[in-house]
Amino acid sequence: MAEVLLIEDDATIRTALTRGLRERGHAVTSSPTALEGLRLAVQDRPDLIVLDLGLPDLDGTEMLRMLRAVSRIPVIVATARDGDAEMVPVLDAGADDYVVKPFTAAQLDARIRAVLRRSGDSRTDDTVAVGDLRIDPRGRTAALDGAALELTPREFDLLHYLATRVGEVVTKRELLTEVWQVPYGGADKTVDVHLSWLRRKLGETADQPRYLHTVRGVGVKLVEPS
Repeated sequence: MAEVLLIEDDATIRTALTRGLRERGHAVTSSPTALEGLRLAVQDRPDLIVLDLGLPDLDGTEMLRMLRAVSRIPVIVATARDGDAEMVPVLDAGADDYVVKPFTAAQLDARIRAVLRRSGDSRTDDTVAVGDLRIDPRGRTAALDGAALELTPREFDLLHYLATRVGEVVTKRELLTEVWQVPYGGADKTVDVHLSWLRRKLGETADQPRYLHTVRGVGVKLVEPS
């Protein structure tokens, strides 16, 4: 079904997951270290990466940041850490989903299929235009008034999600679920911070909005400037 790169230092877990995913039709390569995994990711361009955080040579979150500088390959983080303080930075660094240990190959397979469905959907979207704002989900680029916007991966995902729902009020809970892929809620402050950064790059403020309008007590909406 998919070419999967598994980056996991525990040999027992690595062997069991490799076997279980291959039984479900995936082609699996593996690495016990972050740097070797990063090399394989750039060289082989797998469909998806399963990344353990507790690696011997480099923390998985740091490896994820390095990967996101050069690639948008979907990443599922596999970790024993399950609190917001641990997971929000990982999602902000560009993870597409996460699973908390212990988990089975069947559970991981379901997450892989879900992430690949989402990434496949995004690749088939057309360019979104709102006023003088242009968003190309295929190239993951955005421009305002003809000038390219320098967005982080999360800022791009946030802007694209709001732009595809132009005029609709979107709650922070929905943004955490759909953009950050946090299924049971998370820290609203994470959304607030990213909206603030996004407003700055769009040349506006919360007090003087152009595209991003806060609906107090409800959420935020992206509108076409009047």
